[in-house]
Amino acid sequence: MTKILENTFRNVNIALVNELVKVADNLNIDFWTVIEAAKTKPYGFMPFYPGPGLGGHCIPVDPLYLSWTARQNGLKTPLIDLADKTNREMSEYVVTRTMRHLNEFGTPLSGASVLVLGVTYKPDVPDVRNSPGVDIIDHLEDHNADVSYHDPYIKTVEVPGQGEYESETLDAEILSRTDCVVIVADHSAYDFEWIASQAPLVFDTRNATAQLEDNSIRRL
Repeated sequence: MTKILENTFRNVNIALVNELVKVADNLNIDFWTVIEAAKTKPYGFMPFYPGPGLGGHCIPVDPLYLSWTARQNGLKTPLIDLADKTNREMSEYVVTRTMRHLNEFGTPLSGASVLVLGVTYKPDVPDVRNSPGVDIIDHLEDHNADVSYHDPYIKTVEVPGQGEYESETLDAEILSRTDCVVIVADHSAYDFEWIASQAPLVFDTRNATAQLEDNSIRRL
């Protein structure tokens, strides 16, 4: 129960910032800056960060076990259920934002070349369990995008309903001919400054490019 509490706490708070990042985007507010400012409060605030969705086998899973157990005993857990829904919807929101940013360049998502950077559920681990990167590829394919991916930890990945994908070579050639690069896992091996200098459009869902000033970058 202690482990479930800890994972549910994170699940719900991540859902909160995932909900608020959409509001902030609509109001043209940099939500990452808002979080940094809120962190300066010396008590009563713990920073959580938005992202493309949850992965792994703890945070997105354990709260649902708790919710299921509650239902078996005639109880409801609406906060947990809503948090799960909010976090699961982020992969589709990432695709919606990708479509919007491509439109800024006059490029429709259908037929656009999209390179997903990182398909593991968190940086620097060879683990794709419940990874939002897999869901994002799936949603992009549903919009008829020309999807590829690169991940230094995952040579091939199976996307249910779409088939198997092989990690592309990350070089200047593929970046220059890609309409949009979507950063999903911010692996430490990635040189984001170089990537941004080579790609016409980068959509960063992890704030990995926070220190960069480049007109090609859009952030979640």
